[in-house]
Amino acid sequence: MTAVSTAEETTPSRDDVAGARGRFRPLRWLFVLVLAVLAAQLAVFLAGNDRFQWDVVAKYLFEKSVMAGLGTTVLLAVAAMVLGSLAGGVVAAMQLSGFAPARWVATLWVGLFRGIPPLVQLIFWFNLAYLLPKLSLGIPFGPVFGTWDANTVITPLTAAVLGLSLVESAYLAEIFRAGVASVDPGQRDAARAMGYPPGQTLLRIVLPQAMRVIIPPAGSQFINVLKGTALVSVIAMSDLLHSVQVIYNRTYEIVPMLLVACFWYLVVVTALTAGQRRLERHFSRGHRSAR
Repeated sequence: MTAVSTAEETTPSRDDVAGARGRFRPLRWLFVLVLAVLAAQLAVFLAGNDRFQWDVVAKYLFEKSVMAGLGTTVLLAVAAMVLGSLAGGVVAAMQLSGFAPARWVATLWVGLFRGIPPLVQLIFWFNLAYLLPKLSLGIPFGPVFGTWDANTVITPLTAAVLGLSLVESAYLAEIFRAGVASVDPGQRDAARAMGYPPGQTLLRIVLPQAMRVIIPPAGSQFINVLKGTALVSVIAMSDLLHSVQVIYNRTYEIVPMLLVACFWYLVVVTALTAGQRRLERHFSRGHRSAR
């Protein structure tokens, strides 16, 4: 009886735990106070500085040329991501292949297009006509089926899509390779034992598990390519940044027009981030329940 009563006295009751107060942490409150002061100072700076010209920002926020540039930016990002994903998937498969020459080619591809800065690649593809005045389609060292003038084919749009897609293919190939490699090899062995062919094993067993690893970096890469489309303004592509540059070169209202561009970049990136979070939760459901 004495041992039982002693244990009951030393063990806190559930009511005591529920009613317990958190320990006072002065450093946390100090950190919150500093953040509040900085936020208030930033708000006063944004609202009180007339040089921001918020009326000009509101005037051009939905300007027709700005919205057209925003559409071009989103279109370039989507095209680069889709084409880069297709090429990156092929390169990732070559990297994971047991055929050594395929791995060598894939390694060279990733090293080349990931190692050269995107701006340099955009300028290079835009000036491809200097090296190849004529573009032809045919069998190597054989008959030619068609020939086109390079200056007609390589427009700012095609150069931008080509350059951004090749850069994305290199990064996405590494992301896909890491995602597939993260799946336990035992999963493939189990699928093979159950009679699944390689194609079904990849689509139904490996990829659903790999997506949990692929989605976060791939989503971040999509956001990066969206912001990277600002580079195409150097080849006279009418993206969002180029659209606001045309306006402020005429009106000399540089800061408010840059704020217009910043606003739309933030809106699109926020929407993409929300979509990425939903995809992450979707592909992590089984993993979370297993834990």
